[in-house]
Formats: sequence, C-alpha cells, structure tokens
Amino acid sequence: MNPRAPFSRGAVIALVAGGFALFLALLVLIGRGDSPLADTQNGGAHAAAKGLNGYAGFTRLLAASDYRITRSRSPEGLKTRGVLVLTPPASADPEMLGDVLEKRRNLGPTLVILPKWRTSPPPQNLPREAAAKFQRGWVILQGAEAAPWPAALPAPFGFAHKLAQATATDRSPAPRWGGLGQAGVLPARPVGYAEGDGSHEAIITDAAGRALALRTGLEPIGPVATSQPVIFLAEPDLANNFALADPARAAVALALIAELDRDGSRDVTFDLTLNGFGGAENLLTLAFRPPFLAATLCLIMALVLVFWRAMLRFGPATVAAPAHAFGKQQLVENGAGLILRAKRWGLLGAPYARAAERRLARALGLAGHDPASLDAALAVRAPQEEPFSTRAARLESATTPTAILSAAQALDSLPRKLTS
Repeated sequence: MNPRAPFSRGAVIALVAGGFALFLALLVLIGRGDSPLADTQNGGAHAAAKGLNGYAGFTRLLAASDYRITRSRSPEGLKTRGVLVLTPPASADPEMLGDVLEKRRNLGPTLVILPKWRTSPPPQNLPREAAAKFQRGWVILQGAEAAPWPAALPAPFGFAHKLAQATATDRSPAPRWGGLGQAGVLPARPVGYAEGDGSHEAIITDAAGRALALRTGLEPIGPVATSQPVIFLAEPDLANNFALADPARAAVALALIAELDRDGSRDVTFDLTLNGFGGAENLLTLAFRPPFLAATLCLIMALVLVFWRAMLRFGPATVAAPAHAFGKQQLVENGAGLILRAKRWGLLGAPYARAAERRLARALGLAGHDPASLDAALAVRAPQEEPFSTRAARLESATTPTAILSAAQALDSLPRKLTS
C-alpha cells in the first residue's frame, strides 16, 4: 500500500535547503569562537571600535595598503610570526602583558598602543538633530589619563607613561611631532609620552623632545639570536581614528608598521583578547585535530552512508499491514490463541469433525450428513477411500497437535478429491 506522500516535492526541497543553510550558519558561528556576537562598539580603544579612540580606521588603512589583517579573538593570535598590534586598556594586567611581550621576543615584532582617552556614549538629552549625526560606536572624549601599567612591566619593557598638558607660555595651536621621516601636529592636547631608560630608543618625539613612540627589545637574547623589536606608542592620537583624519598622521601610522615588518611578510594581527573579546579555541578547527579527528571522520562517514542510503530509496514508504486483523479472521485467531495458551487440544477434534462432516455432505449432494449415510455415499463415489467415520474417529481421539493436524488434513482431503 503506497499512500499519498504527506509533503510535496517543493516542500521537501525547501526544508532540506533551509536546514542546510542553518547548518552552514552554525558552522560559521562555531568557527568564529564562543563569543562571535559580542558587541565590539562599547567605547573601548581596540581594532573593532569605530569611535575616536578606536582603531577600526587603522585596520582599514593597512588593508588598503596591501597588508593582510587579522582581528584575533583567540590567544593563538598572540603566537603570530607577523606584526602583532596590542591595544591594552588602562586596567591591563602588567604581569600578563609582560609575559606576552617576553614570549614575543622569539616570535615576531610587536606594536603596543597605550590608552589615553576616557570616553562616554552620547548623552540621552541631545537635540534630535545632533543625536541623528551620531553613528553606532561613536563616543565623546571626556578627558585623558596616563596608563599605570607600563611602569610595572618587567625589564627591558618598563617605562613611565605621562601626559603633558599645555602651559601658559605655550601659544602653539597644536603640539607638533616628528619621526620616521614624517612630521605634523597632533589633533588635541594633552600629549601622551614615555620616559624610558638607556635601553629604549625614541623614534617619534614632540617639539620638546619627549618620546611619543619608543623601541625596545633590540638586545641579544642568546649567543647568536637577536630579540624581535617591540614599539610602544605612548601617544595613541598618531594611530587611532581621531588621528587618521590627517594624512601626515596616517603616514606615520603606516611607517610604524613598516618599521616592524622588516621581513616583508605583510601580516598584521590586531589582538582583541586584551580588550575582553577573547573566545575559546575555534571548535571547528579543534574537531580536525587529534584526538577528536577520529570521531569527526567517523561522523563524516556515517553522514555519507545515510546520504547514500537515502539516494537509493525510491517512492514513498510502504505502510505496514495492521497488527490486528478484523472480523471473522480476528475471531478465529483469538479463539485459536486461547486454545494454544490453555493447551486444551482435546477441545478441537469433535467440532472440527462436525464441520468436516457438513463440508463432505455438500460435496456429495446429501441433505443429511450423519456418518453412516456419508460412509455409504463415499463407498459409491470413491470406493478406494477410507470411510469418513474412521477418519472422524481418529481426529476425535487425537491428543497431540501433530496427531490432530494429520487427522484434520485427512478429513479435508475428501471434499477436494470429490470436486477435483
């Protein structure tokens, strides 16, 4: 029995296509880590932020300059051999950051951009015209403060981060800077600068000679090898979104990366884990690493077998027959089952002999069907056959299932022989 399918072909195709699209979306979310939907527009100073203090513009500038950009949410990103850009917040742990920088000395060059600005979202009571100009992620600069953690970094990385406010005798419209073949003015005061020691080299300075960016990590770490350089940018207004409105500041931001990318790899990784956007290890990649690789391969093979079996199937599924018969057949089966369960075999012989007696009478064309008349008529029609009464008596005296079945078959054979 092949009933009409419950779903049309179009509905089945739509269900399969929709499920496949959802499965692909799940793989994308798994591949991005356990916090892919975290809101990065939180007013922080990091590579995904679009406010004045963020570095989304820096990543776009580098991408437009043929650098390969990665925004890393995993601690694995700290192990890159290319240029690593760190943007720690003011509350960063100096011990953890020092450990990262120490490991980077054997891996690759690092740019550390210090924080400076305190920010806030736009107030709720802004006029409608002013509020309409604010885009998602934009912030208001509320003031500046020096980061405390650089002074607690281990040698040779430690230095003091300070801010230079405008003095009463300073009449210049904006503080000037120069270095790495570039020069210009900063977008705002105060100026963030670093006070290092003899192991640090100032590569960008302001008009007063203060170090806006300094380099460290050039001393040998072994008999042959030289450690990878680390550049601290103490004045973030040379690389953040606030800075990139000026071509000179955009040029010096590119020069900082070029100064670190001496081997020409053009790989730049912006870390987001220090800014609170770290995720677990990529589960999709983890599934293809030992010891999980074996389970993944078994799952893929099982999916292939299921798909192959589904392709071999043709037509709708056949509906099975009902488990219980209806009508007279069910009544007979129920009665037989009761006798089988009770094992009362002696109850079968006499009723079956009477039923066989009626069938034989109809086959012989007799109105009556007593055993004597049946034996007489059978002697005329089939003299070679055993008398009916003898066969009926054998059935009535049988006590085992085998004997009952044999005697019943002997009775049933008489009508068939007479009508054949």
